[in-house]
Amino acid sequence: QKNSCVLPEDLKNFYLMTDGFQMTWSVKTDDTPMPLGSMVINSISNLCRLGGSSMYTLPNAPTLADLEDDTDKEGNGDKPEKPHFDSRSLIFELDPCNGNGKVCLVYKHAEPVVSPDTEIWFLDRALYWHFLTKTFTAYYRLLITHLGVPQWQYAFTSYGVSPQAKQWFNMYKPIIINTALLSEEADSFVNKLDPNKVFKSKNKTPVLKKKPPSQPPGPQKSMTSAKTSTLAGNSSRK
Repeated sequence: QKNSCVLPEDLKNFYLMTDGFQMTWSVKTDDTPMPLGSMVINSISNLCRLGGSSMYTLPNAPTLADLEDDTDKEGNGDKPEKPHFDSRSLIFELDPCNGNGKVCLVYKHAEPVVSPDTEIWFLDRALYWHFLTKTFTAYYRLLITHLGVPQWQYAFTSYGVSPQAKQWFNMYKPIIINTALLSEEADSFVNKLDPNKVFKSKNKTPVLKKKPPSQPPGPQKSMTSAKTSTLAGNSSRK
């Protein structure tokens, strides 16, 4: 209501389920945990609007709209039209990306009425825009797929990820950073499963259990001999 716009349906359903999302994970180096992955969706209270406010506290300081680069041609070929920091667009921060840029929810047409169509864009530190997805659901899947590896958003830019981020990708998500190799040698990333070996049935031979005899043979013989001797004694007496 404050910004006269309606949240997209998938993002609204997300906020109805949970007010934001944050998940971090670490790796152990020399038995010392080091924070690495970070997946963040800002809460509604932190869904701040970008653009109109000044970047600095100095008087007459430039705003983001003043620093916007208008030299890029909009809508070249299959490239979507980029967002604007002025009144033509409404931009809200979804993820601060640990200072490596900002993932933003963008309403690209805000005049005269805000359009309900939204897109997800990445704003790098040089204030250049990079298109990510058309829907929040698609972006959320990207976020989970990339495990929140630092600077993963730069994989969708023309200059790519940094060498350090590429090392983390090679360690934890090699299939994403080596897409060219995947097209050439797809078998190197595929787990080969042989169902005949995994689900091989083993024919078990039944084990016959021997029933123990009701009476041991030794005592039985002794009792028979004892009865024979008793009968012989009785006959001699008669």
